[in-house]
Amino acid sequence: MLPPFFPAALNHLLAQEAWARAKLVPHAGKCACIDVSLLQIKLVVGSDGLLLAATPEQVPSVTIRINLADLPLILQNRERAFSSAKVEGDAEFASVIAHLAQNLRWEAEYDLQKIFGEIAARRMVEGGKQAAQLAEQSRQKLNENLAEYFLEENPMLVRPQAVEAFGNEVAKLRDDVERLEKRLQKLGQKLP
Repeated sequence: MLPPFFPAALNHLLAQEAWARAKLVPHAGKCACIDVSLLQIKLVVGSDGLLLAATPEQVPSVTIRINLADLPLILQNRERAFSSAKVEGDAEFASVIAHLAQNLRWEAEYDLQKIFGEIAARRMVEGGKQAAQLAEQSRQKLNENLAEYFLEENPMLVRPQAVEAFGNEVAKLRDDVERLEKRLQKLGQKLP
């Protein structure tokens, strides 16, 4: 079952972007189904370019199947969303959906300024961006520190160069053992 907030959230974004609604209007009446394993989202395009929840018996014009395992990667990078999806049905409609998925963005500042005013909204958004940037930098530093700890201070991981050097030493030792075996065989043949 489709959560009731989903069409409302998408319509909120579409209401702010006339170009997005204009892209959907030619597909009015068509149903799109986004199938993510256990969850199916079926939406119908209205005559105004906004979305409505589809009835269960409505046949989709296009079905976009997304593997549940790919979902985190898609959420991380929206440009990759449709590269891993399987699309069945109306290719033109699917192309419009893909374009909207990549280009439709929520402008938090626009919504916040209605409540807090223009200056406060701008500062809140900038503060949020700085907080996200700080969190990303902290995550990066933590990863670097953990890697250094496990490589240097408490060696639980091995550097690729050390693995390669070890492999080369093993190969050299194997060659030396083979040469020694051949010498021993030759010596064994010379002895009566």
